[in-house]
Amino acid sequence: MLIVQKYGGTSVGDLDKIQNVADKVSKTKNANNSVVVVVSAMSGETNKLISYAHHFSKNPQKREFDLLVSSGERVTASLLAIALGQMGHKTVALTGRQAGIYTDDVHTSARINKIDRTKIESHLSENKIVIVAGFQGITSSGDISTLGRGGSDLTAVAIAGAIEANLCEIYTDVDGIYTTDPRIEPKARKIEKISYEEMLELASLGAKVLQNRSVELAKKLNINLVTRNSFNNNEGTLITKEDNIMEKPLVSGIALDKDQARVTLRGVKDEPGIAAKIFTTLSDKNINVDMIIQNIGHDGTTNLGFTVVQKDISKTKKIIKKLHPSEVMEFDDKIVKVSVVGVGMKSHSGVASQAFSALSNKKINIQMISTSEIKISMVISQKWGEKAVKALHKAYKLDK
Repeated sequence: MLIVQKYGGTSVGDLDKIQNVADKVSKTKNANNSVVVVVSAMSGETNKLISYAHHFSKNPQKREFDLLVSSGERVTASLLAIALGQMGHKTVALTGRQAGIYTDDVHTSARINKIDRTKIESHLSENKIVIVAGFQGITSSGDISTLGRGGSDLTAVAIAGAIEANLCEIYTDVDGIYTTDPRIEPKARKIEKISYEEMLELASLGAKVLQNRSVELAKKLNINLVTRNSFNNNEGTLITKEDNIMEKPLVSGIALDKDQARVTLRGVKDEPGIAAKIFTTLSDKNINVDMIIQNIGHDGTTNLGFTVVQKDISKTKKIIKKLHPSEVMEFDDKIVKVSVVGVGMKSHSGVASQAFSALSNKKINIQMISTSEIKISMVISQKWGEKAVKALHKAYKLDK
């Protein structure tokens, strides 16, 4: 088999952990597989490099910033290659550029345009273990670029697609995807299989195991993803297309997003184009708006409510004041978004009413509601967030 493995920062956090990864990679190789390994920087390394940059500037040049922070992954790749070489394996460590990863020119959050698989496949044909520094690529002008948060996952999935790997394994410090955060609900259960669509929803709604850009790419390229724990041999969670899941659960998981703020505009003119103007302006400033509620207008005005991530509150406030200086504007950052996700919702009725009843029984008031084909999201007070997760987890019998 041709397997791509990715190891995150906690998996390569120190030299002993890098040796543990080398043992796992060696075992995979010795089972008659061809292996490409993508690695992150050692845990804490990227933050240290960022702090160095911010010592000199709060807003460093992005080109130089990428050159700096990409070095952590190269260190890990080199060390892992050395460790595997000492174990008797033929290895080669590659930077993103050497691996043929070409990106656009947007520094610190680049997107992969293409992968030239020539060099990777050449090394594989020589029976080498290929180790690639994740999170990075090369721009059309020859500069080093980085892929943003979750970039090493993205590197692994993109390479798996380019070389047509049989499997892409993402190794972290957890056993897989759970029905909810086990730190909130100890009865949370590990999921054996989950669809790309469900994983995308959970990733965008607060689940931290996988970054949603990597799941989107895996879906596009039809790559089977498995999340595993680098520190044990337990079976992980397979992320695959819905057709590969025989018994589709009604609900797969409950997500809690604490990074939310509610914006309410009162007295907005009730006329065509107002909402378009507000949300287009916010979009142009890269502010992602999630849930939206508009009331029926009275006396020529209406109330408009929506949610943004907390870091965008001050920027949103400035934009709205400039657009509509006379309107009353309210902000509430003491809210959370709790969501129910499951492909089974497509063919079953009553899922939403079950969620509303579960929260009602716990005296939890719902402020906003948003639904899609496989998701129900509700905005509630921050103080009830974890209580709501436990109530919903129990209501859908996810601990069974």
